[in-house]
Amino acid sequence: MDDAAILKKRGYIMGGNLGEGSYAKVKSAFSERLKFDVAIKIIDRKKAPPDFLERFLPREIDILAKVNHHSIIKTYEIFETSNGKVYIVMELGVQGDLLEFIKLKGEMPEDIARKMFRQLGAAIKYCHDSDIVHRDLKCENLLLDKDYHIKLSDFGFAKRLVRDEEGKVIYSKTFCGSAAYAAPEVLQGIPYEPKIYDMWSLGVILYIMVCGSMPYDDSNIRKMLRLQKEHRVHFPKSKNLTIECKDLIYRMLQPDVSRRLRIEEVLSHIWVQPSKIRAISATSVGKNGESSRTARPSLTGRPGNRLERVVCGIKIRAKQKTRSETKDHILNKSF
Repeated sequence: MDDAAILKKRGYIMGGNLGEGSYAKVKSAFSERLKFDVAIKIIDRKKAPPDFLERFLPREIDILAKVNHHSIIKTYEIFETSNGKVYIVMELGVQGDLLEFIKLKGEMPEDIARKMFRQLGAAIKYCHDSDIVHRDLKCENLLLDKDYHIKLSDFGFAKRLVRDEEGKVIYSKTFCGSAAYAAPEVLQGIPYEPKIYDMWSLGVILYIMVCGSMPYDDSNIRKMLRLQKEHRVHFPKSKNLTIECKDLIYRMLQPDVSRRLRIEEVLSHIWVQPSKIRAISATSVGKNGESSRTARPSLTGRPGNRLERVVCGIKIRAKQKTRSETKDHILNKSF
């Protein structure tokens, strides 16, 4: 029985292809029970490598079945058939992913970036408070719903933290994610604290949101690592970023893991606060990170230059709107 027939028996009318990998694909479908479109990830156990089947897939299924947050893609159903296929039915990101959005519209004004970043930060805090780490945070894994709200997706590299007898986190040794979003400790092959790794990736995402480009050029990993370790972050003057915004990014892109901001510190940073609080707390922050003279790399970086990848993200091409229409729509929605 093919996928369409199997899904039909479960109440789903299969639609088009949203993404495909060597052993997994993502289809759109209409749910007769829910009365709206969903995304269905279909994983073929017969084609998947043993490491994925033994480690990554069980973790992903366990986490997806338990996470419940308004800024995380909902999982409606998970089932497996006798022919070795796993079906994960999830919420559909109808406006595409954040990378597509930025490539189409360009960098965001800080007020829009703040609203979206606050949603993402809340999702990460929910995960970290539950001892869940994502380990593959990037713009492609941030989907947008009809109102352009951020939805964190793709938990293919996620895991629950493991602690020793004293309650200390046992460091990870699996080098996950994409090079452009990877922290220096990961690029160096050093065992890493996964929550702190997530925070670096979060800093890269915010930089892309407000600058419309990558903070580092991953076409030369050795040079990128050197710039990261020297804590050099170049903010284009043409973007006219506020001191507070640059300060937050600079502190997340901190190569010293003992000094890199944790999620609680990020969410309490002055830039993240609502306008009234920012006006009251007009504190002075340093102009760190403006010394780098490196050229601004392309937004897309090198998408093929990845440390490791399990399955494709779930996304659908966004319906195009003008930049001004999109800004008005986002600012008029509650966050």
